[in-house]
Formats: sequence, C-alpha cells, structure tokens
Amino acid sequence: MPQSIALIGECMIELHGQPGATLQQNFGGDTFNTAAYLARLIADRGWRVEYVSALGRDTFSDAMLARWAQEQVHHRLTARLDAHLPGLYIIETDTAGERRFHYWRSESAARLMFDDIADGSSRLEQLCAMDVIYLSGISLAILTVTGRARLFETLAKARQGGTRVVFDNNYRPRLWPDRETAERSYRQLLNYVDTAIVTEDDDRALYGHQSLSVLIDWYADKGVSELVIKRGAGSCVIVSSAGREEVVAEQVAQVVDTTAAGDAFSAGYLACRLQGGSRQTAASWGHRLAATVIQHRGAVIERALMPEMPALG
Repeated sequence: MPQSIALIGECMIELHGQPGATLQQNFGGDTFNTAAYLARLIADRGWRVEYVSALGRDTFSDAMLARWAQEQVHHRLTARLDAHLPGLYIIETDTAGERRFHYWRSESAARLMFDDIADGSSRLEQLCAMDVIYLSGISLAILTVTGRARLFETLAKARQGGTRVVFDNNYRPRLWPDRETAERSYRQLLNYVDTAIVTEDDDRALYGHQSLSVLIDWYADKGVSELVIKRGAGSCVIVSSAGREEVVAEQVAQVVDTTAAGDAFSAGYLACRLQGGSRQTAASWGHRLAATVIQHRGAVIERALMPEMPALG
C-alpha cells in the first residue's frame, strides 16, 4: 500500500504575458506547484500525492482536474461547489525574470474547503489518515476563520496519530487583514509542525528577525525538529538535531522567470527526504529543481525539462 502525502491549498487559473497582448493560460498556485513537482519525483516510488482544496463545477475546474490527473496528483480530498469558481492570477515578468502578480481570488471556492458548505468536517477527518500533511502560509491565509480553526484542531489530532506536518512559510501580506493576524496564525500552526521550510525574507517581513541566528533560535524555541532556510540564489541552511548544515545553490547563466522557484525547491527537498535521502542531498535536489524551473516560463515546467537528480544519499 502506498504512503500518502496531502498538500493543502489553492490551484488557480494562471495567465502569463504582458498587458494588451495575447496571454498564455495554465494552472498554478504555490502548494499545487509543489504537488506537481513532488508527484513527478515520488508518485512512481511508493507515494500517493493528494491535493486538498475546493473547485467549482465549471469547465475551467474540469480542465484543472484533468491537468492534476496528468501530473498524478489525486483529487479525492477536493470538493466541487456550485456557484463558485477557481481563483485566477496573471504573471508579468521583467527582463531580469522577476515577476509581478495580479490576483482575482477573494471569492474562490478554495477558501471554503473546510467549511460546512464543502463538507469540510469529512475532509478534515480523512486528513488524519495521511502519512504527511504539507501546507503553506498561503494555505492558511485563504481560509475562512472557521476553516482555519478547524484545520488547527485537525493537525493536532493527526500529529498525535503519527502524521508528520511540513510547513512552507510563504508569507503574502496582501492576503491577510493585518500582520498581527498572520503572525498569530503562524505561531499557532507551528505548535504542530515537524519540518519548516522557510524563506528568510518572508520570515523577516513577518517577525522582524534581523539575523539568521535569531531566526534559527526562534524556530528552535517553537519545537520545529527540522528547519530549512531558503535564501534565493544563496546557499540554504538546514538546522536539525545533527546541527547546522549549509548547501550551496546551483547558479544559472540566465534567469527567465522566478515563478515557483521556492515551490520547486520545497518539492525537491521533500521528495528526497520522503525517500530516505539525507538533508544535504535533499537540499541539492531542491536547488537543482529550482535552478531548472527559473530558466523557463510559468509555474510548472514541461515534464521533459525535469532535471536528473543526484543519487539518494
């Protein structure tokens, strides 16, 4: 029987291009990007990848589910709601590959995934049977207050049953009513987290940590057993019971689009760790996948462009 990992979040309609020009359409969203890359790396190696969300009953939602199936991402824990649609975003990129996002997601179906309208209680109960649960700061931000509270209760219960919880901080201020609400929610969630994969800049924006040592000490106080700190094109830092390790990033000659670089790193790192790989090898997987993704447009690159990964070690 395969092991299972559930990724919680929102997959959206992705449009890519410049204003006034023809736009290319795809699908993306931080945890879905991670789910797609993760499935490519572990779906044929004894793992079942589930995506937890809510969609509408429209043709775009149908096409989205078809895309998930192509990626071997399962949707048993995704609700279908009448009178709701998926969220939408547009990516603009400059000549250096840096991106700017425009979102239409305030009324998306995904916000209601754990509410009664989506039979949220049943979905949450099924989460407790998962081997691993993965979510991000964006996953938290899009939920209703009720849905977020129910999720926290479920994570506490699931963890008691042996489920491992992985959290990517992905802090987006515009999705929260204020910084204080976001910080309070993050602090509560960290009570249930085993592995935290955090972006240093996001952490600084949310908590105000001014040094790496302060950041590391803060997560240690919260009981996180494995901390992975992403630092863009710089080396990542891993802190665990084995001490502190640093793994240099792979450099690329030309950056085309940085969309989903962090999501790809998280997928590569987690895929390696779930297969028993070391933390250093896992970071190498993360760096390699991220370095490949940023050389192509869009959140999820074509399968043919996936890089070969170092041997598990």
